[in-house]
Amino acid sequence: MMALARAKSEATEARLSGLVLPSSGAWLEAARRGALARLRAMGLPARRDEYWRFTDPASLAAAEVMPATVMAGGDDGVFDGIERVRITFVDGRFDAAQSDDLAAEGIEIERLAEAATRDLHWARELYGRLEERGQSPVARPLATLNSANATDGVLIRVTGKAAKPVHLLYLRKSESSDAKLHHCIKIEPGADLTLLESGPAAARLSSVLEVEIGDGAGFHHVRAQGRDHERRAATHCFARLGAQSTFKSFTLTANGALTRNECVIELTGDDAVAHVAGVTIGDGAGFVQDDTVFITHDAVGCESRQVFKKVLRNGATGVFQGKILVRPGAQKTDGYQKSQSLLLDGDSQFLAKPELEIYADDVICSHGSTSGAIDETALFYLRSRGVPLKAATDLLTLAFLAEALDEVEDPRLAAALQAQLEAWLERR
Repeated sequence: MMALARAKSEATEARLSGLVLPSSGAWLEAARRGALARLRAMGLPARRDEYWRFTDPASLAAAEVMPATVMAGGDDGVFDGIERVRITFVDGRFDAAQSDDLAAEGIEIERLAEAATRDLHWARELYGRLEERGQSPVARPLATLNSANATDGVLIRVTGKAAKPVHLLYLRKSESSDAKLHHCIKIEPGADLTLLESGPAAARLSSVLEVEIGDGAGFHHVRAQGRDHERRAATHCFARLGAQSTFKSFTLTANGALTRNECVIELTGDDAVAHVAGVTIGDGAGFVQDDTVFITHDAVGCESRQVFKKVLRNGATGVFQGKILVRPGAQKTDGYQKSQSLLLDGDSQFLAKPELEIYADDVICSHGSTSGAIDETALFYLRSRGVPLKAATDLLTLAFLAEALDEVEDPRLAAALQAQLEAWLERR
């Protein structure tokens, strides 16, 4: 064990030896240096780490980026039919020409790159703070590396109900781009925001989203990851919920060589609600998609839901690691976790690690995980009524995914994602 720890420490120091922290004002400089110190203490992830044994982190932690072919067409336009405030990044850099006016009613939006030059900013109480809290009991070193050297992102403070969703659009032009984005969102008590994310982003993307949700506030997050077969991404969402607040996040992942989505949520106010859901469509032996979720109940009467569905074929790999931690005193907790996969051939695999850790006695907590093939009886029923094999398979696939898609509250966004899924199935 000592030899492994030493090897990990040496690998981390080698990775950090050439790292130059971006120039920052006093508030961000302190946060960056604190993150760098934490990273040196914990070390970069390795395959032998408990929460990385299903997914190899080497290409995400390496100093060099593995090139990825840029697909023609760029963004898939999944949210084009939605009226929104668009903020565009190209290869991890803000593009003003392709972005809307950042002034919006009830919302203050600033770029991290601009706010970083100041010595004081409201984000000093948020940047890196939730990420640091999320390091216990499980270390998340890629998020810490991001806090140390993220080059751009947005800082959003919401004081009322946002009239339009904010859309973070990620485009890429370079085959070797290495994007490091860090977003901080503070939602004041009673306020509400819908955040959309989409686009290929970079050959390798590292992103961190820190969300502070005040009492009675709401945050709705819908993300589409697709249209790029060779990209690699490590995304992290850290959220802290006040009393009677709501957090809902949904992610659609299609294509990509390696995608690791982590979500770490603290319910710290009574009667808070947190739902995390996702749909994955995986095709090909090189496809690996990993959802890792950790929800901590630390207040009375809170509700959490984790619903993940994955459709895998041609040797694709899907991973789900989900945990519900109920702390002492968090009575009346209602925690639910479901992870299921549909394997369309014998070469694909689904690896699941559901966990419950409960230190209160008046709770309702459950988890379920299944993996299987298309229901032959249902398939036969459709075929017997004249439905072609491909159409019947697609219908049953969409029916399998419906429960996760139902977690998207806005019917316009749900319809856009449904159309995206249907288009993906049609192309294949």
